[in-house]
Amino acid sequence: MINIQSDSRKIKQGDTFVALRGISSDGHDYIERAISNGAIKVIAEEGNYEVETVIVPNTREYLNKYLYDNYSKYLEEMTIIGITGTNGKTTSAYLIYDALNKLGIKCAYIGTVGFYMDGKVASLNNTSPDVCDLYDLLIEAYENGYKHVALEASSQGLDGGRLEGIPFDYAIFSNLTQDHLDHHKTMENYALAKQLLFKKLKPNGISIVNYDDAYKDYFITDNTIYYGKNGGDFKITDMELTNQYSKFKYVYNGVEHEITSSLLGDYNVFNMLVNIIVLTNLGISDEDIKNIIPKVKAPAGRMDTVMYKNNSIIVDYAHTPDAIEKIINAAKNVTTGNIYTVFGCTGDRDRTKRPIMTKMVTDLCKYAIITNDDPHYEDPEQIVSDMTTNLTNTNYEVCLDRKEAIIKGINLLEDNDILLILGKGHEEVMIVKDKKIPMNDKRIVLEYLKN
Repeated sequence: MINIQSDSRKIKQGDTFVALRGISSDGHDYIERAISNGAIKVIAEEGNYEVETVIVPNTREYLNKYLYDNYSKYLEEMTIIGITGTNGKTTSAYLIYDALNKLGIKCAYIGTVGFYMDGKVASLNNTSPDVCDLYDLLIEAYENGYKHVALEASSQGLDGGRLEGIPFDYAIFSNLTQDHLDHHKTMENYALAKQLLFKKLKPNGISIVNYDDAYKDYFITDNTIYYGKNGGDFKITDMELTNQYSKFKYVYNGVEHEITSSLLGDYNVFNMLVNIIVLTNLGISDEDIKNIIPKVKAPAGRMDTVMYKNNSIIVDYAHTPDAIEKIINAAKNVTTGNIYTVFGCTGDRDRTKRPIMTKMVTDLCKYAIITNDDPHYEDPEQIVSDMTTNLTNTNYEVCLDRKEAIIKGINLLEDNDILLILGKGHEEVMIVKDKKIPMNDKRIVLEYLKN
């Protein structure tokens, strides 16, 4: 494990503490805490402390160089697969992790749903952890024999330098749709942040790019593989979507292949095709790929389905206009009944997408129940006001108690209907100001149906 940290809370006896200056905090304010926690050396841009102190012009540059100089030898021996995009990162990365392990190739996963080796090891605070934590996780995987890693790369993590020095063998781009504009301000800035992943490829690294996405040109490298319905090296030629499975055909090198997957929805065909491309490039045979794909499962909170009589209750992390539209359309493809949706919008985040999401849900569904997501420090009533601005549709109600809203949604179900519970997926808490309140959507569903 690494012996240098930028978070004073994670310092162990004998560690070095690096004081990083951030947007909302300054590591220099936590040096004394780091020392009391056991730091025996401090790297700072100013000051003098009771332990060995090294003053440098830029602590972030120092940290990146230190990590690279001391630990890159391990990472160079690994196959690191990075996935970025607005939607699909978690599912695609997890599918690669699951497929490789089922094929007997030890692969770790790092991303939104946590750190996985042989099952879940730990939860993570961010999709892309702090750079010290990321090195720690990669070295832990290496030391446990996991020489392959599927890793989610968020735009904010890339923009914030959390993936500096990581050498990628594969950089994958899924799609770019409206999200995080509170941080990036423009779609171009958003694309440029994600583009940083592709600048971290090894000299012989491969980029895998969604041919159908309007922003694909940002992610082209000297060695690009395209995939999509409208074109690409791996081209989808046919889909059969049901409420039990997805079957699709794709053409690669002039040969047509047919695949059956347990994942539902056309967008999951794209996620599974990314998995197939990686497996193909790692030398897995077509026959082994065809046999393993039906056994591969999505992570928790992604199209997570509970049957209730002949109705389906689906818990999903969808929290952007594009992701919500895709999951509703996927639901329409597999039911003759009505579609109901329970959803909300996160506080202290991009406000411009809120009315877009509400209009989309009320346009496409029979009925919607607007509820709390993670309000953070924002007034939930203000979030709802934003969501319903200029909304003329009336097929909705507001119920801020998320548990009550979910129960209301379940009670709407009659015959072959679908209830979509969107926005939080696998998450175990609701964040209200500085409190984390235990809450899991699927658990609420299961407990209510049981009782």
